[in-house]
Amino acid sequence: MFKSRIRKEIKEKLNQQTDAQRLRKSNLIKNKLFKLAEFKRAKLVMFYLAKAQEVKTHSMIEQAQRLGKKVLVPVILVREKKIIASSIDDLKSELSPGPYGILQPKKEYVREVPLKQIDLVLVPGLAFDRQGHRLGRGGGYYDKFLARLPVSTPRIGLAFDFQVLEDLPTFSHDVSVTKVISA
Repeated sequence: MFKSRIRKEIKEKLNQQTDAQRLRKSNLIKNKLFKLAEFKRAKLVMFYLAKAQEVKTHSMIEQAQRLGKKVLVPVILVREKKIIASSIDDLKSELSPGPYGILQPKKEYVREVPLKQIDLVLVPGLAFDRQGHRLGRGGGYYDKFLARLPVSTPRIGLAFDFQVLEDLPTFSHDVSVTKVISA
């Protein structure tokens, strides 16, 4: 299947889920994540800030902070066509809608963290396959970001079960995740 057709089909399935289904599955994914050794030993964890249909990350972020983890979130730099990692202390006061309507830290709260300090990155995607290949929304931001991370940094995709496919078409610039957690 071509990437555009897969994107269309997954977006339709994401839109068909009810809020209750999305929340229930997101909680199951959170429980699996918090039991992982990679998560338990991580001190600096980069989360993504979920769009409406994605696996919900806000409660994950709040719980990770309560556990004493330093939370990082992406800041999209459109002109440079890249993502940087910024630490965040308060989800309620430090965020505002950024490019593509995705929440990110307000300018005064952007505190960039060097990539080599990040212990774990949680990655969004429209689809993943069993080998860890990832299909994003097509902008290439995450592929470029993941390519700049140290190879040893675990990258975990969060997905609903229907987003995990047997096989995805890939190109040389596509960057895989080390693991996918789904429910």
